[in-house]
Amino acid sequence: MWGSGKTRSDLGKWIDKKGFTQEDLVRESGVSRNTISKACSAPEYIPSAIIKKKIIKSLQDIDPSVRADQFWDL
Repeated sequence: MWGSGKTRSDLGKWIDKKGFTQEDLVRESGVSRNTISKACSAPEYIPSAIIKKKIIKSLQDIDPSVRADQFWDL
């Protein structure tokens, strides 16, 4: 559903580019659907440190060079 006019955060753009869905990230990270949705669509949203760690750990299974500062100001 890319290009549907929805606002995407850097995280959302990254998973779109890699061909993954928010549901894939929910499954892999164990983070709630609502939190992943907010993290992927709201550029101003900054998750807690624990949530960031879970998301980044899941993304590093795809690309080991992923860092949290690619998506959020630290």
